[in-house]
Amino acid sequence: MHRVLVAVVAVVATLGCNSARAADPLSEAPGERYFDPTKVEFPSTYVDALRVWKTALEINQWIGASFEYDSARAMRLSETQRLLAGGLPIHKPDDFFSAPRGICVDLSRFAVETLRTIAPQSRSSYLMIEFAPLSVAGNTLRRHWLAMYVDNGSYFFFADSKRPGHVAGPYQSVPEFIDDYAKYRGRQIISFRELDSFQRKTRALAGKQTREVRP
Repeated sequence: MHRVLVAVVAVVATLGCNSARAADPLSEAPGERYFDPTKVEFPSTYVDALRVWKTALEINQWIGASFEYDSARAMRLSETQRLLAGGLPIHKPDDFFSAPRGICVDLSRFAVETLRTIAPQSRSSYLMIEFAPLSVAGNTLRRHWLAMYVDNGSYFFFADSKRPGHVAGPYQSVPEFIDDYAKYRGRQIISFRELDSFQRKTRALAGKQTREVRP
């Protein structure tokens, strides 16, 4: 019964960006929730999750029902405060499973590392998007992180803190998704990178694809 429910709910949540309701361009907080956490049974521990989950859609279902956005952490990890006081550690997947509260990079790390463990053939990686700067409470917000994977030659994007539980795809290329995502967010995308790691020190070596987006 659990497998059937996963499949049915996951299909409902797998929609292209054009089918999604437009986001508030002045807010980083999530909009609608895609899953009802009271209607699905989840593994009780991260170890159990790694044993039971087989696909990105199962990870996505848990994200949709469990993730909570941490606005205070978003400000502390903003470009402004990182320059002043340094960064914060990004939540490890097992810790995040126990307390699924954070921001985009916490969520994408959980999704990418979990999917790499349960389904390495999915070729999961990070998508780092650089928007035109947005100021919230005096803090500059510029970068946004998602997880991406490949299935049957098509690209899919999920673990988006702006719409947890949504899988965008299939797309034939990353730039195709970027064009749709800019419309959904209502913000100009300056550039994007497909990365193997979320860690700043490895970005220069880890980038698979980099593109500057001009209006």
